[in-house]
Amino acid sequence: MGTLLHDENTQSPAAAQPPQKKWLGVVYIVLSAFFFSLMSVFVRYAGDLPTFQKAFFRNLVATVVAFVMLCKSGSFKMQKGSLPVLLARSVAGTVGIVCNFYAIDNMNISDASILNKLAPFFSIVFSALLLREKADIKDWILVAVAFAGATLIVKPSFDFSASLPALIGVLGGLGAGLAYTLVHYLGGKGERKAMIVFFFSAFSCLAVLPMAIVQYQPMTGLQVTWLLLAGGAASAAQFSVTAAYSCSPAKEISVYDYSQVLFAAIWGAIFFSELPDVWSAVGYLVIIGAAILKYILTHKKPRPQ
Repeated sequence: MGTLLHDENTQSPAAAQPPQKKWLGVVYIVLSAFFFSLMSVFVRYAGDLPTFQKAFFRNLVATVVAFVMLCKSGSFKMQKGSLPVLLARSVAGTVGIVCNFYAIDNMNISDASILNKLAPFFSIVFSALLLREKADIKDWILVAVAFAGATLIVKPSFDFSASLPALIGVLGGLGAGLAYTLVHYLGGKGERKAMIVFFFSAFSCLAVLPMAIVQYQPMTGLQVTWLLLAGGAASAAQFSVTAAYSCSPAKEISVYDYSQVLFAAIWGAIFFSELPDVWSAVGYLVIIGAAILKYILTHKKPRPQ
């Protein structure tokens, strides 16, 4: 895939991006974290349903929204050479979603959440391997610090009996990280956000549909409502994360993805009376501190010669 995504005679997709566009990437990644955290709340309210059934609804709304946007644009044409990358992004994203939902259904939610937050690490690795966007030691340290802060909040236990779900959860983080890298590549090549979201969402719906039918459980009207709300939140998050990684490389914005942990803590306190303990409060401060330091280092002006 390296030859597919990189040409030695051309710049990487993020090479000449202005600072304003990179800053937009931060705004979009925080928005995506906000909407993904809302999605988790709605999914939780939907109750105990099969993984593939949840995954189908998670992308159904985004498929419809993106389809309408493409209809309004009057064109379903892709950029030249986008199809193989769109397929790879869709496979990676679908694997990420199904594995994440499986982990949530089969182990502690806190453990599953922290495994999903391996995605920023993987996105930096894949960006370096596929797009030749080299992250320096400061990028790696700050992402590691933010990950440590998230660990303080969710306090994973990783009991041995949960080893298989844990491994599947890691695979979910890997899939998400690869998907974000490919989104950044597609954005740099000028592929439309609506096309990226539509292709992935439609592919994912079709991929999980057979198992969703096999495992289908009847739902109440309220459960359907919660899942549609989850799909709506996921749709907004999907457009936001697509815009984020289209604007900025992973090393510039990945640390801000951990804001989702902060939003989740707020919703937990408001909707489920889950108040943070001392270690969680320390974790919040660590994540916020890492984000602030990343902002300072990213926008630090070079000394005059």
